[in-house]
Amino acid sequence: MQDRINAFVPGTSVRIEGKPGGPLSGLSFAAKDLFDVAGHPTGGGNHDWAKNYRVPTAHAWTVQALLDAGATLIGKTITDEVSLGIFGESAYDGTPLNSAAPDRVPGGSSSGSAAAVAAGLCDTALGTDTGGSVRVPSSFCGLYGIRPTHGRVSVAGLMPQAPSSDTAGWFARDAATFARVSAVLLQEAIPEALPTKLLIATDAFGFADEALAAALRPMVERLSSLLGASEEVLMAPPGLSVWGRAQRVLQPYEAWQTFQPWLESANPRLAFTVARGLIAGSQVTQEERNWANLMRQEVRGRLRYLLPAGTILCLPTTPFPAPLRGRSVPDQQADRDRILCLCAHGGLAGMPQVNLPGSMVDGLPIGLSVLGGPGTDATLIAVAKAMEEKR
Repeated sequence: MQDRINAFVPGTSVRIEGKPGGPLSGLSFAAKDLFDVAGHPTGGGNHDWAKNYRVPTAHAWTVQALLDAGATLIGKTITDEVSLGIFGESAYDGTPLNSAAPDRVPGGSSSGSAAAVAAGLCDTALGTDTGGSVRVPSSFCGLYGIRPTHGRVSVAGLMPQAPSSDTAGWFARDAATFARVSAVLLQEAIPEALPTKLLIATDAFGFADEALAAALRPMVERLSSLLGASEEVLMAPPGLSVWGRAQRVLQPYEAWQTFQPWLESANPRLAFTVARGLIAGSQVTQEERNWANLMRQEVRGRLRYLLPAGTILCLPTTPFPAPLRGRSVPDQQADRDRILCLCAHGGLAGMPQVNLPGSMVDGLPIGLSVLGGPGTDATLIAVAKAMEEKR
């Protein structure tokens, strides 16, 4: 395979055939370089990481599940350094090409996986989502993508970042493939029945760029007509920025806890933005964590109240389309903060979310997300299928 879009980890060659006769036979997949593949280093997007850790002798659970179902692994994909990024620009391995918007970032930290699927190099790919790392590239690259219910899909063999928020997700270009892969990884058949009520998060739509919110409106109307009932609600009464602040306390602190032993023993080379984030995590106080944990409880309570059985909520996946590649660090910061405000509920509440492609702003892909209560992952996949069929 020729990697014409810089999606795969340079200098690596991985191909493992899936078991014949499985439900995913004939499909190919790639795995973000946070997932263990037996006999191959797990690089984590940092050239010093693999030097300090053994080569795995077993596949990550998700990799093994896809192989057992018949899919063929074709490579390991580039990730933002130790998964601490949201735009997909790697200081070590370069930026994968967003084939849907070549002058724009693909989104991170699952940048290579999203880019590989968008370019048709594989049918599906594994990514991770802690603070938005499947949801954001799904929106920027025009893909189906899922952040599953926290704890629903095993993260065994997955390099951690912030364990209370870490999830393993996946991408696909079409809803049929997305459903096939989801049934295997969720270990559940995708139902025919759909939810009966749609909530529209007016604060999230108001927070997004006006052009993006307007472009998503036809998708919202189609979704509303599909389910039969809709209602406008405030998703985050304290404010999306307050939810974002809570996640900005909890996630960096956990990342510091995860990487501190490595940092202190190996003194690795780090990109400035990654080092800055880890230092910030090391300085989070107990008082800040106490407040953020209370806010996490409030977020969970609010979303449980909004999302009883049979109800889902929709919101823009990102507040804007993919930004230009190669911007300065200060230019990126405001966009990073805005993205976090629309993604923080994932790590705080741990509820499943699926990005639905199908709209554009100025020729750039954007996504509409559907969010459900804990364990409604398969129902959200059913919504994705129904939406594609209704186009």
